[in-house]
Amino acid sequence: MPETILRGGTALLDAEKILTRLGIAEGMIVADLGCGGGGHFVAPASRLVGRTGHVYAVDIQKAVLHTVESKLRLQHVTNVDLVWSDLEKLGAASIPSASCDLALVANVLFQNKDHAAILSEALRFIKQGTILAVLDWKKAASPLGPSLDLRIDPSVIKELGIKAGATFVDEFDPGAYHTCLVFRKN
Repeated sequence: MPETILRGGTALLDAEKILTRLGIAEGMIVADLGCGGGGHFVAPASRLVGRTGHVYAVDIQKAVLHTVESKLRLQHVTNVDLVWSDLEKLGAASIPSASCDLALVANVLFQNKDHAAILSEALRFIKQGTILAVLDWKKAASPLGPSLDLRIDPSVIKELGIKAGATFVDEFDPGAYHTCLVFRKN
């Protein structure tokens, strides 16, 4: 039962499979930026990084962080720090620069306006040569998700990631309605 607690209504994405594909392993430090109330990637990331790793769960809504905290407490997860921050403000999050091995921005960009700032903030967290993964809704009409006008074209995300200081390295479909763009910090 503990594995299903954080799934909520986001079972469209197999978090553990996605995180494994991104290379998350024991001892890594991971930042889930815009973790959401379901914390869909937080508990699986905490399991994958193990006792020697750490996860930062970041969100702008304090109520969301309280919900994630309660769910993690039920699962006895102790290697996660909850961070309240506005990802559109560079340097606002209390995560040390160049301290993470991977930053994940999942289902966040379509909800915000300053995509460049979010990607710059995400890149600030990660070490040189490590991974930024941007997972969001495909730019195609579908029965689920936000309206088409809110979805971001992957070519725009690629361009913004490169301008922010990363190299585009991979793109894959983690589910029927999503795409994941993978960058490496220069």
